[in-house]
Amino acid sequence: MGFQLTGKTILVASVLTLTTSSQGLLTTASKSNGSYRYNFATVPLLAEILKLLISSMLLQRQKHTSPEAARVTRHWRTAVLFLVPSIIYWLHNNVQFVTLKYVDPATYQIMGNLKIVTTGLLLWICLKRQLSLLQWLALALLMIGATVSQVKSGCDTASLLAAPVAGYLFGVLSAFLSAIAAVYTEWVMKRNLDSLYWQNMQLYSFGVAFNALGLTLGDVQQGFEKGVWVFTLFQGYDWVTVLVVANLAFSGLLVSWVMKFADSILKVYATSMAMLVTAVVSVIFFDLAPSLQLVLGILTASISLVLYYINPSVLVETRSSRLPK
Repeated sequence: MGFQLTGKTILVASVLTLTTSSQGLLTTASKSNGSYRYNFATVPLLAEILKLLISSMLLQRQKHTSPEAARVTRHWRTAVLFLVPSIIYWLHNNVQFVTLKYVDPATYQIMGNLKIVTTGLLLWICLKRQLSLLQWLALALLMIGATVSQVKSGCDTASLLAAPVAGYLFGVLSAFLSAIAAVYTEWVMKRNLDSLYWQNMQLYSFGVAFNALGLTLGDVQQGFEKGVWVFTLFQGYDWVTVLVVANLAFSGLLVSWVMKFADSILKVYATSMAMLVTAVVSVIFFDLAPSLQLVLGILTASISLVLYYINPSVLVETRSSRLPK
């Protein structure tokens, strides 16, 4: 597994699942008459700024409470490593848009589940992480469970397989880029004993720069029709939008903790289970009709979670061996 599954790890993963599932619900709630009144591209920028500020404050606090843990490496060769995730995520976002030109959103969402297995493959190939056969089967089950839950009742399955070959190739590329970003971030977080908060500051500094650059290029392409983004940053914002930013920032901080002290697979489980939690919440509060696919998906993903983290010896332990002699 590579790390000890402690109560704290389970708590962080559970909270990450809840915040990830909340993101889609909050984003939907932030719409007005089916559209966004604010510039949606400003949300990740503000989330990156918020994460940067929080990490900076936590680092200062750590320097006073645990000076030995507040280790900081100031060298350009170390800092530049944190530039790579921003580049990968930028490429991933662009590949997403290209993929959606060839396939419909439902097909894209289902193909996105490939990142579950590709993350495991890259951990094995790049970080030499050894997974047991049971764990590989568990990841396959998780991918199947997530996929089944996303197939809607009455859906024309033929349409899911009718996209051009280019659409599937870009879909696979998107899944690999997502997995590469996760595995690389885990590697760079664990490569030294620097404070998590210092590593976050470097990571989020590049995130702020890339998002600001993206907004600037967007203004240039539109001929500054809506003005300069710096002066319209909070235009259309309300308390729900503020919650969207805060939730996205908090989720990012939790992800960095998971990458530092757990691994990419735990993040995969948290985000996959979040999709199922979102579906359940939609059934309870938004009158979404529950489907057999959703129930089967939840059951399959839950079994996968148990199989991945359970001690294999428990599975072969006989009932009589547990009885007192």
